[in-house]
Amino acid sequence: MTSPTASLPLDALLRRWRSDPGATYQTWFLWEERLKNFRSIRRGIQTVVRDIRDDTFGTQYRGSSLETVVHSIAEQRQIFKGADHAFLWKPKLRIPDIYESPANQRAFGQFLDTCVCCTEADELVEAVRTLDRHRIKGLGPAAANLMYFLHPTHMPPFNTAIVNGYNALTGAKVKLGSWEEYLALRRGLFRLTAEHRHLLSNDLGAVAGLMFDLGSGRYRPPPPAEDGAALHAWQMDLALVREETAAAAKARSTANENDRTHTEVQGWLRDLGLALGFGVWIAANDVSRPYAGGKLGDGCVTTLPASITGRPGADAVRLIDVLWLDNVSSEVSAAFEVEHTTSIYSGIVRMLDLALGAPEQAVARLYLVAPDGREHSVMDQLRRPAFSRVRDLDVRYLPYGELERHRDSMARFGQGLRAIEAVARPLRDLE
Repeated sequence: MTSPTASLPLDALLRRWRSDPGATYQTWFLWEERLKNFRSIRRGIQTVVRDIRDDTFGTQYRGSSLETVVHSIAEQRQIFKGADHAFLWKPKLRIPDIYESPANQRAFGQFLDTCVCCTEADELVEAVRTLDRHRIKGLGPAAANLMYFLHPTHMPPFNTAIVNGYNALTGAKVKLGSWEEYLALRRGLFRLTAEHRHLLSNDLGAVAGLMFDLGSGRYRPPPPAEDGAALHAWQMDLALVREETAAAAKARSTANENDRTHTEVQGWLRDLGLALGFGVWIAANDVSRPYAGGKLGDGCVTTLPASITGRPGADAVRLIDVLWLDNVSSEVSAAFEVEHTTSIYSGIVRMLDLALGAPEQAVARLYLVAPDGREHSVMDQLRRPAFSRVRDLDVRYLPYGELERHRDSMARFGQGLRAIEAVARPLRDLE
């Protein structure tokens, strides 16, 4: 290694770095073999994903498709020497725990699959957050090196020397094991690239190479600004990343709660229908949802009778949230659309397809099942001219609260639809 240069202003340092035949810009970034590696590493990552999906990945790093991929990265010794260390199985520490834990292995495979398939930076950041939530022991931002070879303009490489260089340049305190701090470093590297775009490529390998040479001691960083602006910028980056992570977690929690509630109400209707002696159909796209230690479709009919599938609009009927079927005639006795937070439009259209698809048949009782406080919203939507036939069909409104409070007693003492009728209200009564 050459002796470190004297401190230079960053712009001058960049120019010297670009022309230095021993620096990473000349030896790695402009290296023709680097470009060839992108294609082979992408194919290798796809193989890892396939092996994990097919449960053929195994429990060993050595000899696995992952070793092949990481070896292709570590071979680029100008910057990635030792890149395989993070993926080597360390039995005493049981890290990284993607070999002994099938669940963690699948989460890692899903992460890689998402990174292969997506194209937007926001999708990649969300993939990072999803992986981080699994808290896989020993699997930290070293995995970003895989992301770099899939999306070099979105995700920078990451190793000890790059972190050391960034910290030396900015006064930051980026930690190696934190995905949040990796994302904050990523922001800083974007900013440096934008500020020196006449000297740095939008391929983040360039700025990462500079950080590597600073961190390995080939170059001395410029003296820090006396006002601490660089350090403050990093602190703001980290704070913003943490705010975004918290906001994403809150949004995800709300979405999960909404989905859970929708599924839970379907489960109440499933169990009540079975207790009352009906055959129960669960919407075709919901039958596999987890519920009560099993799946939502457990105990339900798996095919609709020909008298229903042969009608116009049968494809829409298959997506009605819950159907109760008469076990003798196989006709639909009751149809339920659970409308938690979304517009009731699609649910009403599906029930209209059911009711109007065979005019000669007796009309099933139709129910909109929604939170107690959504009555006015439901009525506002039903006043639209497109729903003029709904009033004729006597659709009824079944509030969550009434269903939750009375479902146990209805299951125990109820007969047919009488119990449901007692707590549901005709929509005209809500005006």
